[in-house]
Amino acid sequence: MHPTSAERILVDLRAQDPVSQAGVASQLRTRPEVRIVDPAGAEDAQVVLVVVDLIDDEVLSLLRQLQRTGTARGVLVTTHIDEQQLVSAAECGFVGVIRRTEATPERLVQVIAAVAKGEGHVPADLLGTLLAQVGRLQGEVLGPRGLNFTGLSVREIEVLRLVAEGYDTADIALKLAYSERTIKNVLHAVMTRLNLRNRSHAVAYALRQGLI
Repeated sequence: MHPTSAERILVDLRAQDPVSQAGVASQLRTRPEVRIVDPAGAEDAQVVLVVVDLIDDEVLSLLRQLQRTGTARGVLVTTHIDEQQLVSAAECGFVGVIRRTEATPERLVQVIAAVAKGEGHVPADLLGTLLAQVGRLQGEVLGPRGLNFTGLSVREIEVLRLVAEGYDTADIALKLAYSERTIKNVLHAVMTRLNLRNRSHAVAYALRQGLI
């Protein structure tokens, strides 16, 4: 069953040249899963699809502008991309990256759908390098400061783990050799920073993030 018009993913298409714009648009218009929006409706788009040959300073400036001025998730189609350019694109909120040689209509729709759901996609040959850079950042920058990519410290994660195991504040304070006030302050800081309602919500968050 094809998606209804209301279920289609709204896509704002931005290409560097008219030929690419027309070519990609013609590919996607035949797909029932997506709908390309007119420029006037760009603010309603769920995904912004940018098609370029090279990722230079001008393109990165465009990606940053799109990130600042809109809420759509980003997909980047490019002829050439290296590891550093991939990181730069990700910093601009473009978590879906696909090379032109792989950008068949079927693949494009798959990546657009994944990004619309909050997932990501990068070329397989660049994934290992990207993960290695993430590991270095964690080991050399965040780790020595007691932090990780979730924004939680090692102590905060340990407190949440013990809460999840059913320990109360007094038990946690005893186990970790902190005062009860410190444990309460840790939990309050986590819930405030991450906009969590209560201890159960905090534990659920930690579970979803794979921290405990």
